[in-house]
Amino acid sequence: MTNFRFAVVSSFALTTMMAAAPVHAQETPAAATAEGEDDGIIVVTARKRDETLSDVPIAVTAIDGDTLVARGFNSVREAAVLSPGLNINSDGTGRAFVSIRGVGVTLVQSVQPGVGLFIDGIYQPNTAYLNNPLTDVERIEVLRGPQGTLYGKNTMGGAINVITRQPGNDLEVRANGSYAGPDNSWMVSASVSGPIVTDKVALRVAAAHRQQDGFLTNSVIGGNANPLNTDSLNATLRVTPSDGFSLTLKGYYDNVQGVNVPYSRVSGPTDYRRVVQFNTLNEVRFKYRGFNARAEADLGGGSRLSVIGAYDMRNGFTPDGEGDFGPTDTVRSIGRDSLRTMTLESRLDSEWSDQFSTLVGVFYSNEMVRARSQDTINLVHPILGPVNIVRNTTVKNVGDTMAAFGTVFWKPTSEWEIAAGLRYDHEDRTANGSVLTTTSNAILGTSTAGGLVPTAKIKSSEWQPKLSISRKWTPDLLTYVSVARGYRGGGFNAPTAPTRTYRGDSAWTYEAGAKYSSPGFNLSGTVFYSDYKDYIGLNSIAPAAGGGLVTVDLNTGDVESYGVELEALVRPVQNWTLRSGLTWMHARITDDSAYVGTTGRRLSSDRLTFQPDWTASFSSDYRIETGGDSDLTLSAGLVGKGKRLAATLNETTPTLLESYWLTNASIAYRTGPVEVALFANNIFNTEYFESYIEKTTLALAGLPASDLGITGDRRRYGVRASLKF
Repeated sequence: MTNFRFAVVSSFALTTMMAAAPVHAQETPAAATAEGEDDGIIVVTARKRDETLSDVPIAVTAIDGDTLVARGFNSVREAAVLSPGLNINSDGTGRAFVSIRGVGVTLVQSVQPGVGLFIDGIYQPNTAYLNNPLTDVERIEVLRGPQGTLYGKNTMGGAINVITRQPGNDLEVRANGSYAGPDNSWMVSASVSGPIVTDKVALRVAAAHRQQDGFLTNSVIGGNANPLNTDSLNATLRVTPSDGFSLTLKGYYDNVQGVNVPYSRVSGPTDYRRVVQFNTLNEVRFKYRGFNARAEADLGGGSRLSVIGAYDMRNGFTPDGEGDFGPTDTVRSIGRDSLRTMTLESRLDSEWSDQFSTLVGVFYSNEMVRARSQDTINLVHPILGPVNIVRNTTVKNVGDTMAAFGTVFWKPTSEWEIAAGLRYDHEDRTANGSVLTTTSNAILGTSTAGGLVPTAKIKSSEWQPKLSISRKWTPDLLTYVSVARGYRGGGFNAPTAPTRTYRGDSAWTYEAGAKYSSPGFNLSGTVFYSDYKDYIGLNSIAPAAGGGLVTVDLNTGDVESYGVELEALVRPVQNWTLRSGLTWMHARITDDSAYVGTTGRRLSSDRLTFQPDWTASFSSDYRIETGGDSDLTLSAGLVGKGKRLAATLNETTPTLLESYWLTNASIAYRTGPVEVALFANNIFNTEYFESYIEKTTLALAGLPASDLGITGDRRRYGVRASLKF
């Protein structure tokens, strides 16, 4: 019976392990900047206050909403190519894996993110949000390096801050639509904003729909193997009864339908097969709903108080899940889960003088995950004949986080600034659940085992300091140095895992940067070094309770990461804009003793899974005046990624995925508020892998050994139209 349980547990575990790979680029990639680019003044809120991008001593990329529309980006994951150092991968609708500078790697959704995602200042605790549609976004800010002093735990790699458009006194209407083939990919979105009571009450409503067939086919059940369908709706009400007070209320709803882990059986890392051999679509459905409120009050004397509260809900459903990656009916699953998150934050921003200001606050969050699943395994024993195993699992995990934080900003002269911050986070997490397994066989009969599992608990108290020193040498040139510590909370493995919990990980990051900004020329560069401890990045297979194997998340050991990031924007002439972004990074495991101690297995490489040593993007936009209020813009670009290590449990031979470049282009004609464009993505039909699992994993699970891969999108071409007034 041990062999049977081995196949049961490990086969099911495979559906929730490993990572994904390169982000697919939509339209022309660019190291874009935020609104205000034309006059060189770009306002961001990276430090929880309005500042110009050129004055912020942080490595930050700002991408405005118009750029997202022009490039055809519909999610944060897709827009990742615009930010140096940011790497987001996915192998399914509900699975996204993110890191910055190789720090904060998250390979499965059960692990807390190491890069924080915030939407309008509200923390999102699950990386699946990175796949969700972007609706009516003003800009995305990507902050690289630990941001714990202002953004809290789980931002040791950095933070991604999505800021949506707010209602105001002006009537504003926006509409966008696109259609592309050959996979029937289309999107429509619209928003309207305006005053209800001038200067007092304003409302903004936005909606979007997106769907596509994808480029994978299913040879067993027929049809598309990787379709996607999303619907989104949000509304924002802003009330300003007086000059010194505002209240903003927002509600949102996202409905997402797609598939998870649509892997093809392939013969190696250059076999770009697009045929999936599942006997089920492996469909997943998610509903996201939430409500948040933000109150801001001017207290006088240079002090401003902000209070934010939010309640977010996610429900997931897998009606018929694939567990063996093949055409047989060996492993199937049905699952439901829910995530409920409540957050509260209050902060006081005070300017005591021209030289001295402070930002202090408190934070609380509560997360609750409930999940239940039924996994059915059908095996044929050479002597006993057919064996049926049904495993029912329930999970209830609760997490509470409390924090206090403060930052002091001191400008001893108009040229120098010293910012010193400190945050204290205390986290309590508990996990409860049950496992009940029923085994049926014509000879042995039916037996049932299992029940409630012991409660698991995690408590942690962590300090996160940050110090930065910057100097403004001229109005155009800023340099800075900084040191910061960030950490991520630990987590829980499946009830059948031999180690139920794993510790949080942490990183000290040291960086030095320079920013030069003048009309027609912007350049920023950063060198960084990160000392990464107790790395939670690799998952593996370990013996399961009752026999067999189970996937476990674990502390691998220590990692060293260092490199260089560059961003540039150049206008050789008024109507020609060149943009580029480049990252070179060396991220390697320096101590894997924790991994070996837990699993008894060796690593075949010191590389981090799916982390390239380089990423790059280049784009050119040339605008031709055609008379009146009309113009024609010719755009072209490249985005590339270096070799990456595939997900592998092989102990001797690493599997490396090939580097690649994608070429994109568009021609856009604008007249007044209307723009129409023709575009093509991946013009040369370059083949590359989105995700890859080497065959040792399947072999250990007792399944037919084969490498598994998800090949990236093929050439896409179509038309886009937008309206804005």
